Amino acid sequence: MNQEKKLYTLLVYSENIAGILNQISAVFTRRQVNIESMNVSASNINNIHKYTITAWSYEEQIVKITKAIEKKIDVVKADYYTDEQLFIHEVALFKISTPILLETPEVSRTIRKHDARMMEVNPTYSTVLLAGLTEDIVDLFNCLNEFDCILQYTRSGRIAVTRSLEEPISDILHQQEEEGNGDAE
Repeated sequence: MNQEKKLYTLLVYSENIAGILNQISAVFTRRQVNIESMNVSASNINNIHKYTITAWSYEEQIVKITKAIEKKIDVVKADYYTDEQLFIHEVALFKISTPILLETPEVSRTIRKHDARMMEVNPTYSTVLLAGLTEDIVDLFNCLNEFDCILQYTRSGRIAVTRSLEEPISDILHQQEEEGNGDAE
């Protein structure tokens, strides 16, 4: 069986409890899988946070990681996805040299061609914002890098929602709520 490593995205829902981030990252560490990106935010469900984690791995290994994460007491649900199953976005900020921007018209054309936004321009530096797919952000980085104008660069972790019409996390929470109400009667 000749498997190939793929980029997987895990969507993990947990209660907002201190220390859960450490528990989740420890699962990856124990299996010697490097986390490529991680984004944590509140979800659409009260007191439930959503972790969007990307990692290169084999499917067999990512299944084990997902199951191990889901066993954590404060984790409500964990699933893994490939890029085709998700709507994905990232944000990047570029701090570029204003003198180079003004001297080289191709720099501003490149920014416009990538549908990036100029956020601030001052005599020393300019900031550029691009929201989109990883490939688009990397392409803009490579283009600006050719002009030797990048002073700083940062990219957010991936944010993602499933393309599925079903919402497993909502179903699980509704089921838990019903079971909880049944106990009270």
